[in-house]
Amino acid sequence: MNTPGRDASQVVERLERGTADLIPREELVAKLERASGSRPLRVKLGIDPSAPHVTLGHSVPLRKMRQFQDLGHTGVLIVGDFTRRIGDPSGQSSTRPLMSEEEITRNLETYEPQLFKILDPERTEIRRNSEWLSALRLDEVIDLAAKYTVARMLERDDFAKRYASGQPISVLEFLYPLVQAYDSVAIEADVELGGSDQLFNLLIARDIQREYGQEPQVVMTLPLLIGTDGVRSMSQTVGNYVGVSEAPGEMYGKLLAIPDELIVPYFEQLTDADREAWGELPPRDQKHRLAWEIVSMYHGEAEADAARAEFERIHVRRERPSEVEQRTIDRALVKDDGTIWILDLLDASGLVSSRGEAKRLLAQGGVRINDERIPSPDVDVPFDPPLLVQVGKRSFVELV
Repeated sequence: MNTPGRDASQVVERLERGTADLIPREELVAKLERASGSRPLRVKLGIDPSAPHVTLGHSVPLRKMRQFQDLGHTGVLIVGDFTRRIGDPSGQSSTRPLMSEEEITRNLETYEPQLFKILDPERTEIRRNSEWLSALRLDEVIDLAAKYTVARMLERDDFAKRYASGQPISVLEFLYPLVQAYDSVAIEADVELGGSDQLFNLLIARDIQREYGQEPQVVMTLPLLIGTDGVRSMSQTVGNYVGVSEAPGEMYGKLLAIPDELIVPYFEQLTDADREAWGELPPRDQKHRLAWEIVSMYHGEAEADAARAEFERIHVRRERPSEVEQRTIDRALVKDDGTIWILDLLDASGLVSSRGEAKRLLAQGGVRINDERIPSPDVDVPFDPPLLVQVGKRSFVELV
């Protein structure tokens, strides 16, 4: 693990590829030079338990943590079960609602197997920050709050905008970056990873560590991954995400549907694929290569091959999927003439969340029955089971 002199500088060159910020670079070189088998660096990454899935957006800092782990260092994942009760105000234009302990626990139950699709479990610590934050006495909280000023807090862009426009900022929100910084004190972080929107919070931790007599952490931020819509950052709330544990076919199809302008950043942020292997391909083939690379990372090459073959079966050769879920329809929905109203049929299929969504999909030409496009919500479909119902490009069910 020792990386003296030029070796440490070369390691930093590799580690900083794809980063948005590295502050300060020379301190990371010095930390790596001092690192030894008995004291690997402690590399911190906070996880927000606000949703149950680990997405490709999360994978960007997780993959960077894995780089540190492959060098012999320890990844420390801080599950923000305590801080999520406050709500991170980063990038928010208003105060965020709090989460209950039950919601947080339910989401955390799904995290670990997903995280270890990327991280080395032998070099990973998973800690809840309630371990130390719940134990703080009021005088200790007051002491922590005294170590930073309101003026410095208002340097933060989102706070400054809300203050200038007269929107409320709760004292609770001022506490968020302070208690997140205290996480770094509690685990003695050497490096902290995060999205580029977290830079302010991560830098506060350097100041707070000094106040507690610790050597300050190095801050390394990663660009936020744009979601599959090509507009907003990847988010489960928005729905523009790909989950690392999604089924291979679903993952493959979502990645083929991204806008062309996302191809290069997705290759660079989500894969280790050599640009020479895909850079000269036309966009359609680049997407297939990208989808194959990512599916193979999380499910293996055989599943990636099968996902591509299934896509070609359905969308190129227009054949039915190799496996389709079968559902039973209530005979009471079938009229005396042996037909069923298309909206009743779509309700029974479970492929739409509402009749409004069904009407929208029909208007867009996104509904097929036995490969025949249904043009209107006013259609009655002959019920001659089994019926293969297709909604959109990737959702199928067989009604019997």
